[in-house]
Amino acid sequence: MKGFRPMFQSNWDMAYWSDGCVRSTPLDCQKGDGFVKYSGMKLPDTRSSWFNESMNLKECASLCLSNCSCTAYANSDIRGGGSGCLLWFGDLIDIRDFTQNGQEFYVRMAAADLGIVLLSLVLTLYVLKKRKKQLKRKAYMEHNPKGGENNEGQEHLKLPLFDLDTLLNATNNFSNDNKLGEGGFGPVYKGILQEGQEITVKMMSKTSRQGLKEFKNEVESIAKLQHRNLVKLLGCCIHGRERLLIYEHMPNKSLDFFIFDQMRSKVLDWPKRFLIINGIAQGLLYLHRDSRLRIIHRDLKAENILLDNEMIPKISDFGITGSFGGNEIETNTTRVARTLGYMSPEYAREGLYSTKSDVFSFGVLVLEIVSGKRNKGFNHPYHDLSLLGHAWTFFMEDRSSEFIDASMGNTCNLSEVLRSINLGLLCVQRFPEDRPSMHSVVLMLGSEGALPQPKEPYFFTDMNMMEGNSSSGTQSTIRLLEA
Repeated sequence: MKGFRPMFQSNWDMAYWSDGCVRSTPLDCQKGDGFVKYSGMKLPDTRSSWFNESMNLKECASLCLSNCSCTAYANSDIRGGGSGCLLWFGDLIDIRDFTQNGQEFYVRMAAADLGIVLLSLVLTLYVLKKRKKQLKRKAYMEHNPKGGENNEGQEHLKLPLFDLDTLLNATNNFSNDNKLGEGGFGPVYKGILQEGQEITVKMMSKTSRQGLKEFKNEVESIAKLQHRNLVKLLGCCIHGRERLLIYEHMPNKSLDFFIFDQMRSKVLDWPKRFLIINGIAQGLLYLHRDSRLRIIHRDLKAENILLDNEMIPKISDFGITGSFGGNEIETNTTRVARTLGYMSPEYAREGLYSTKSDVFSFGVLVLEIVSGKRNKGFNHPYHDLSLLGHAWTFFMEDRSSEFIDASMGNTCNLSEVLRSINLGLLCVQRFPEDRPSMHSVVLMLGSEGALPQPKEPYFFTDMNMMEGNSSSGTQSTIRLLEA
């Protein structure tokens, strides 16, 4: 952004941007800092933030200016008529511009930079507007060279394509030694490209009903999704009837590899688990609200949360049939997620699906991460409730501390863990309208205020009955409810 420069220019020039940027002029409260307004933005990561729902924007600005550590502010809920105050402290991480349904926020700047930044913003907006007009005109002339011809369907789809020979070499001809597993999409392999980059290759099963055109359209859409808590799609390969997806490789496998194993779970102390919970929430918020298309994951589970070499969580398997236009409310699908233990009641019983169903799955994940136990197949010597019912019972008896995974030892921040249990129970409430949105979830994770009292979750005690209900919906129409 204007008023900032790369921390390491040489790395930046080589397209290594992970070190981020620093201010051109350091902030100085004594010399009178000010704010620059940015519009159409995805707000920064809220882990180092604070919010107050009762303050207006003017009060929010005054509060931020009075605190030398405050680096930016915005409304916490633009849908409520511009109400609430959200403040950031320290670095501003993961800002994106010109996203769909972007918000306005105000960045603190040194007095010396304010005039320069404002002038640069005006010039940048002018150039972008002019460029947009030129591109629209060029596109119109290309598709309508004679003013009325319809060339629909003849445009060339630009996709990140891999050559099949490259993937054969990378995976040693898809050898069993390189096979990582097999999911609903098909077999998955680890590969190493000639330049040394590790990749994960998913090969579409021959039984898939997806056509080539649908595959290309979906891959082109998914490739534009960019978030640090989503597994990055590097490209695809189409060779005859073979269709493959190439992703960045995650060396620490998936979340279930750690949390459900008695020995490996000790690697994940509470600070790591809380960072994983936050990362999953940030990734889901991006899919639900901030991505170009509204993405409903439909199969969020521990197996689909991959971990990089720093244990940062990345949501995977979010793409092939899960993207929808902003106005689309209904779709037919033959790929219904049927992972028992994570399905919301309305999806299991009636095939109804919305962003709130993803919220339900997220709530199950939170309770699994805290307890170290699976919801599916959970059993207890004194009752036949699911893990959700077990957590609810402890919560109502004020015994939630007994729900915590003992393998975390003395690393627990008790108030943070109990707050996470409360949040998980809010997410698994029986009715979708009672569950919070992922926007609210992220705000609650980043604050310390009191959380609402959750209502009783729906207890799935008969898993066979649930499986029967879910399988009957495989060919059903899945209605996407606006949440």
